[in-house]
Amino acid sequence: MTRPICFASDYGHADDFAGVCRGVIARVAPEVRVIDVTHGLPERDVLAGALVLRNTLPYMPERAVHLAVVDPGVGGPRRAVALRSGGDRLFVGPDNGLLTLAADRDDGVQAAHELTNEDLWLAPLSATFHGRDIFAPVAARLAAGLALDVAGKAIDPGGLTRLEVPELRRHRDGLTTTALLVDRFGNVALNLRARQLEAAKFGDTVELVCGDERFLARVARTFASVRPSDIVVLVDSYGQVAIAVSAGSAEEVLGLAPGDEVRLRRLD
Repeated sequence: MTRPICFASDYGHADDFAGVCRGVIARVAPEVRVIDVTHGLPERDVLAGALVLRNTLPYMPERAVHLAVVDPGVGGPRRAVALRSGGDRLFVGPDNGLLTLAADRDDGVQAAHELTNEDLWLAPLSATFHGRDIFAPVAARLAAGLALDVAGKAIDPGGLTRLEVPELRRHRDGLTTTALLVDRFGNVALNLRARQLEAAKFGDTVELVCGDERFLARVARTFASVRPSDIVVLVDSYGQVAIAVSAGSAEEVLGLAPGDEVRLRRLD
């Protein structure tokens, strides 16, 4: 029985990278269905890729193979790996932290293998395109039913690279958060969950401190609750708190980028 492949990368659509990987999958395992989750992950941003992989996981098919590539260290010492989660999903990609947030969400990493079986790779091997030459053909074979231990030697799951997600900081008058993700509409997702926003008891309006700038924002459930151009703090579709601008871009208006701190202050 085949598994679907859920494919996410920072390859974009202007170049041939994602399409060539899909072509390799089709040649190796033409019966396998491929779902393109996104190829618009922020370039070289491993944490952003890991967060998107974790966020989208519950909406993907059960027992899928998750092929994920954000690999700024390609050709270097980072390992190529395949993981099995407790929920019986498989994850294929670089061991740079990209895979482990999602696998941990799916009942943890139950088995990990370094991709050392070169018979499964394309040849000649490119030093700069392991998505095509290692990850895609291995993912295709696993999706077609290849046993995980054939892909390479078993390794200790405890030795996998894991990323540190910034921690929320609480203050007497509010919270200090970190911008994690910016989508194509300019909405900025924070390291803040809905229950934490509710517990902070901000009321209908909150002050946002972004660097040296201060902004007033409405706390609302929907864009329809505010006027065009209003800054709004709301809970996004993944349960994360985000800053947005109605009919505009919070990224541009507030000058935010992933990694920036945003302080939310109560107005007394």
